[in-house]
Amino acid sequence: MRPARRGGWDPPIDHGPAVEVRSARKSWGKVKALKGVDLQVRRGELFGLIGPNGAGKSTLMKALLGSVKLDEGTVRVLGLNPNREDLRIKAFTGFVPESESPPSFLTLSEFLDFVMHTRGMDASKERKNKWTRFFDIEGQDNNIARNMSKGTRQKLMLSSAFIHEPPLLLLDEPFINLDPIYQRKVKDHLQGYVQNGGTILISTHILSLAEELCDRVSIINKGIILRTDRKDRLVSEFGDLENAFLTLVGYYS
Repeated sequence: MRPARRGGWDPPIDHGPAVEVRSARKSWGKVKALKGVDLQVRRGELFGLIGPNGAGKSTLMKALLGSVKLDEGTVRVLGLNPNREDLRIKAFTGFVPESESPPSFLTLSEFLDFVMHTRGMDASKERKNKWTRFFDIEGQDNNIARNMSKGTRQKLMLSSAFIHEPPLLLLDEPFINLDPIYQRKVKDHLQGYVQNGGTILISTHILSLAEELCDRVSIINKGIILRTDRKDRLVSEFGDLENAFLTLVGYYS
């Protein structure tokens, strides 16, 4: 994968894990969102962070980009510290947040131009056309975000993550609001992306999705990583990923 360039920065040359989290702790008042989380995503793998709503997944994903500052612990993304180099990390990362949408006052075309500019690229009609065709939204260039359907906004957020061909994707519930056709198209793209050398961390509570796509998974609940293992090993031990998850979170106890 050829990463984008921003402001003359060269791509990170660190050859360690794509993502490394050590002893991460974060509280929101009395709510402890992360309780000493350790996580490592190897380069070239599709890694799943799975857990129920409120497990701490989105807090951890935001910490990887410097949007949330941890109370304790360390984070490295492509060898970089998001507290000091958040803009550089964003230049080499594609991110889809769980619930955020494009700015309501921007058109589809303007938003993609903005994304390319902030990633250090000239606005490219060819790049825009590639992804608007992929998601069948090419006729909506002048549609402003507040007038878009939820599905179109999600397609636009995915386009913004893919458009600069970064070496790392951080995807928080990326299949929300996509119908089965586009879920399949995105799944196929993600699998090809990893086969071509990219790395993906996907956060989801859709267990069938994680079982279909992921190489390894971490199961998180109430801010604690309960287990990290290869997907096929968990399936062999528990029958499927759903049973592994329900057993580890104590549903059957």
